[in-house]
Amino acid sequence: MRRLLAAVAAGTFLFALAACGSSDDGGSSDGEGSSGDVTTVTVGLIPIVDVAPVYLGQEKGFYEKHGLELKLTTAQGGAAIVPAVVSGQYQFGFSNMTSLMIAQSSDVPVRAIANGIASTGEEGKDFGALTVKAGSALKSPKDLEGRKVAVNTLKNINETAVRESVRKAGGDPDEVQFVELAFDQMPAALDSGRIDAAMVVEPALATVKSQGGTELASSLVDVAPNLTVAMYFTSARYAEENPELVKRFQEATAESLAYADAHPDEVRQIVTTYTKIPPAVLEQVTLPKWPAEADRASIEKLMQLGEQDGLFKKTPDLDQLLP
Repeated sequence: MRRLLAAVAAGTFLFALAACGSSDDGGSSDGEGSSGDVTTVTVGLIPIVDVAPVYLGQEKGFYEKHGLELKLTTAQGGAAIVPAVVSGQYQFGFSNMTSLMIAQSSDVPVRAIANGIASTGEEGKDFGALTVKAGSALKSPKDLEGRKVAVNTLKNINETAVRESVRKAGGDPDEVQFVELAFDQMPAALDSGRIDAAMVVEPALATVKSQGGTELASSLVDVAPNLTVAMYFTSARYAEENPELVKRFQEATAESLAYADAHPDEVRQIVTTYTKIPPAVLEQVTLPKWPAEADRASIEKLMQLGEQDGLFKKTPDLDQLLP
């Protein structure tokens, strides 16, 4: 049954891409237009702390300085953003590396163009964690065998990370029951007992902790030190037809990442503009790292785990995918 569900999920993903069509003409989609020297582009994001640099960069005028006006739209996970970018509905998107590698290995024409976010690399002090509710009898990732664990999107980086934590603890990840749930819905589902554990990232992690929840593992750290978790990307066609515009987006995003890394208080403030996290909880949020460059070694480890778990039709071509 698990193999059947995985096949259905993969088919649904590819069907969504086909259904979107190939109407992207590289510069005339509804999400993009020009006004004077400013070009409007649509960017698909997830409403989590990870993407704070883009909101901050927009507020600080970094994108405008490079001739871009961003139209920001949100989705539950990178797997949903990929087909929207490939179809031309969005010009740019934010996605975890596993979803990008799955797409690339399935001959979906995506191209990562700018770094997105990295783990802190510190056990117990990362922006993402495998969590359980207050008073839970589960004390180790191994205890998740036969239990219901929430991830924001099935077959993505968070499922891979949880599977690695279970594996390292001596358990069988194939015995874990993964369910799909949006990050902002996880704290309530965990607290009510509808799920046994949740792989959450900030700001949902701070909410779980405010409810008395505890961490079983820093699963992203279990994958690799300084793991590159996600990147900003576009379609291969858009990159080829709009190289100067892509370069401007890269430069503005690099400025935004550097600014966010150096101004954590402003990051916390900007997060309140696109999430509903209470100010008291926001103070407890663990911020990720926003390095200028992706860590290729960590992406290669993530790819190896994805191959071990049967996520890819063929080995992803990182030379083609990465900048």
